[in-house]
Amino acid sequence: MNTRYALYLICCLFIFTASVTAQELKSPSEFLGYAPGSRFTRHHRVIAYYRHLAEAAPDRVKLQTYGATHEHRELIMCYISAPENISGLETIRKAHLESVRGNNNNDKAIVWMSYNVHGNESVSTEASMQTAYDLLTEKQQWLENTIVIIDPCVNPDGRDRYVNWYNQFANSPNNIDPDSKEHHEPWLNGRPNHYMFDLNRDWAWLTQKESRQRVKVFNQWLPHVHVDFHEQSINAPYYFAPGAEPLHEVITDWQKEFQATIGKNHARYFDANGWFYFTKEVFDLLYPSYGDTYPMYNGSIGMTYEQGGSGRAGLGVLTVTRDTLTLKDRLDHHYTTGISTVEIASRNAEKLNEEFRKFYTKKDFKYKNYVMSGNPDHTKALTRLLDKHRITYRFARQATVKGYHYATGEQGSLKTSEGDLVIPANQVKGTLVQVLFEPTTQLNDSLTYDITAWALPYAYGLQAVATRTETIPLLDEEQPAKDTLSVAPDPEAYAYISDWNSMKDARFLTALMNAGIRVRYSEKPFSVAGKEFERGSLIITRGDNSAHKGFVQQLSDITEQYEKEIIATPTGYVDQGRDFGSSSVKMIPEVKAGLLSGKPTSTLNVGEIWHFFEQQLQYPITLLDTDYFNFSRLSGYDVLILPEGSYGEFLDEEKKDRLKNWVKNGGKLIVIGNALHALKDDKDFGLKEKQQDTTSLKKNTTPYTTWEREKLKDNITGAIYKVNVDRTHPLAFGYPDTYFSLKRGNNAFQLLDEGNVAYLGDRGDPISGFAGSEARKKIANTLVYGVHRHGKGNVIYMVDNPLFRGFWENGKLFFVNALFMVH
Repeated sequence: MNTRYALYLICCLFIFTASVTAQELKSPSEFLGYAPGSRFTRHHRVIAYYRHLAEAAPDRVKLQTYGATHEHRELIMCYISAPENISGLETIRKAHLESVRGNNNNDKAIVWMSYNVHGNESVSTEASMQTAYDLLTEKQQWLENTIVIIDPCVNPDGRDRYVNWYNQFANSPNNIDPDSKEHHEPWLNGRPNHYMFDLNRDWAWLTQKESRQRVKVFNQWLPHVHVDFHEQSINAPYYFAPGAEPLHEVITDWQKEFQATIGKNHARYFDANGWFYFTKEVFDLLYPSYGDTYPMYNGSIGMTYEQGGSGRAGLGVLTVTRDTLTLKDRLDHHYTTGISTVEIASRNAEKLNEEFRKFYTKKDFKYKNYVMSGNPDHTKALTRLLDKHRITYRFARQATVKGYHYATGEQGSLKTSEGDLVIPANQVKGTLVQVLFEPTTQLNDSLTYDITAWALPYAYGLQAVATRTETIPLLDEEQPAKDTLSVAPDPEAYAYISDWNSMKDARFLTALMNAGIRVRYSEKPFSVAGKEFERGSLIITRGDNSAHKGFVQQLSDITEQYEKEIIATPTGYVDQGRDFGSSSVKMIPEVKAGLLSGKPTSTLNVGEIWHFFEQQLQYPITLLDTDYFNFSRLSGYDVLILPEGSYGEFLDEEKKDRLKNWVKNGGKLIVIGNALHALKDDKDFGLKEKQQDTTSLKKNTTPYTTWEREKLKDNITGAIYKVNVDRTHPLAFGYPDTYFSLKRGNNAFQLLDEGNVAYLGDRGDPISGFAGSEARKKIANTLVYGVHRHGKGNVIYMVDNPLFRGFWENGKLFFVNALFMVH
């Protein structure tokens, strides 16, 4: 065989192989067996399609499993680019991250697209598959200088919940009548994750495992562009960037400009198709925990795209304009903006890299350092969050630091102890630090989509100063803050004592209880063994646990696991206070708790409580659905929790009487947020709403165009309030005499006849965040947390939800106290 003929055969074989490979790369319709937009695809089939792409085009596609959900569904990233980029993906990633240090060696644009963070906004996952396929075929010219990262489904548990429900109840063929059952999801709809959390509001707080796993990868890439695909009302046209006011002041001019550049390109395609859209309305860029703002504060061009549809749309639905909105329509719109985003990023790769590097150059922030002092457990909890965001921190020496004092809202000073936390603004994540720690958020528009205050020192219950001083006395880098070291318990001790002032202590308690170890607590301060102990301190006696085999060793193991310091005492005779046999030293009972769920409760608050028990407190809870509440044996529960919700007709007089009798016989009822309205004006519940006359001629004659803004006077949009606390009450054990509460509305209830544990004073002014002028007047001198005694039991009122979105760390001990300390 001559050389020329051999080369000819090799070329033919190469062409044949390439042809076979190209034929093997199947479109979504070829692989799934149905046209995109004609059916919903379950998550395992979506994963299978992306695996197919990776197998058919391994030189251009790389898959990464980055985690799993609570319901054990796989979470994946799909990297799509030209062959030379995929082969050098890790080199490109590292070169890009060097940009944050001013070394701009990367010339590729990095575009990350997140689909289906809300499970019932289900079209985006369908669009992701078509987008991925077309990028590998007819749109592959944009991949020469662009890495596209696709997360096809951020929330698989919610999405499969919706898809399975829809497939179960959809007509055949589908019914476009909006009254049809297929357009009305049940109470637990597909929007949230397993624990009913809104994952689109968890980017900064990272309370959910999906968020933690995703943000870990996000911070390994820090893309130039991040798009979060959503859906909204069936009657709304498409929304894309630019975002609405208020825009946070740290957002750069370039980020605003590039949002507009992308938006104009989307408009070009939408105009050509005659599709309706809007920009610069509704979806602002302020709250830091969204899928557009969190990337913005990390240097990306973060954007939300909103298609009309969501859980009501199904395969097709009739809109208010008598048009039929189909799943195929929705898919086409999301596909178009996704492709348009990649196109503009590819055309502007050089500029994206240049501006990304500029974003990370040193900025002249108003505050140079954030210095925090307080409970070491709270500090440790905060540093765990900072580590997940790759925010650096140092530890202070003993000194006096001056600056803006968070507790007073004025200039002041803070005496630091060795090991107190210092977070410098001058660091790679400086912009994110500025947003998460700033004492007050600058609002250029008070009409916002979410809360307006979230500063982490308040959330973690730490004393803090924001200082304009660059230099703070610091420990050497080799000397981090010291963790508390556990010491093996003395097996001959009469009792072992532990403090009570953090969620770490709460988890220590539940670990002991789950192990069958009996624990007491003191209602009074006392001193013994040369140490002073506050109210709520835990007391574990050998006598209470004499029947527990291996008690001392198990106590030692749990103490070591939770890094707890326990003090052994050879006697129950205290130096000051009440001895351990006193009636004020009470046994902590095993508590069986029930949580009302189902209509009309709030899925979000039910999820917050459910997650708190199982994932944070590690203590069991039973969900009791409203469908069978009448048949539930309440006598089997020590605690019943009424979460937020509009109870309306559900909580009728018969059910109220049942609750009253249960409380009267020793039950403990915990009522949260707007659920309090269901119990007001009933003498047995002792709760009255505060009324305020806001009628005025001006209000009645407000022009139509200013109605929305006029209503802001009555609203509180997530503001932080300084609250007075009766720290002698068991509900407040572990707290100082003030507490900073996140208030999300103008609910106002009069102070109780007694049992006012936390309450607002004469002024209704927040220390941070927005509150309207009328709302400020209304909430002055009102209840925040209180306990009403009824018979042998108690009703615990929590006007402000201490478990809101799981991130207000300092409020959680109130809830634990309600479970175990209030009797």
